[in-house]
Amino acid sequence: MLHAVEFRRRLLRWFRRHGRDLPWRRTRDPYHIVVSEFMLQQTQVSRVEAYYHRFLERHPSIHALAAAPAATVRESWEGLGYYRRAANLHRLAQAVVGEHGGVVPDEPAALRRLPGVGRYTAGAVACFAYEKATPAVDTNVARVIRRAFHPRLGGPPASRRIWETAEALVAGRRSAWSFNQAIMELGAVVCTARVARCGECPVRRCCVTGSRKSVNGKR
Repeated sequence: MLHAVEFRRRLLRWFRRHGRDLPWRRTRDPYHIVVSEFMLQQTQVSRVEAYYHRFLERHPSIHALAAAPAATVRESWEGLGYYRRAANLHRLAQAVVGEHGGVVPDEPAALRRLPGVGRYTAGAVACFAYEKATPAVDTNVARVIRRAFHPRLGGPPASRRIWETAEALVAGRRSAWSFNQAIMELGAVVCTARVARCGECPVRRCCVTGSRKSVNGKR
């Protein structure tokens, strides 16, 4: 894959210097990671930060969450919206306690069988909790990969190709945790949906879109 090695190197170096200090990045606790991933679905990071610790204080373990009444879980989620996430998280906790001895699975295939867990969340939990070299393609990651490697690709084949590229970028690498966090960060703060800030991008020389803009004299 064109420029993949340099892309990883530049991205990781940038992330070490500029990555945000987010509370779920300071832990490898699988339960805490699951909570953060459910909260981050369709919700901005700034809002999640305000609720993350409060929720964990009320439900400090997956056993505590599994045993909590549904009404209490919903109340703990009050203000975050999309309350189906809270119901799914509660059901997930009960499934993990009842079927996995209270241990969150570490493999994406097993994680995907849990309530509310799709392909992205399964990859994110496996990587961020257990440091597995698994891809985790959310909206931000998909945008970065498409712009960097497949700018002309569209339609249904795009999603498959993007996941294949994400897997190739992390396969067999110990830096998968940092890389997945870094590419999400890049999509969130630099390569955004509204504008690609190519002039500020650390990987623009390894990016098809960014290099084209540089050639054309645009910033």
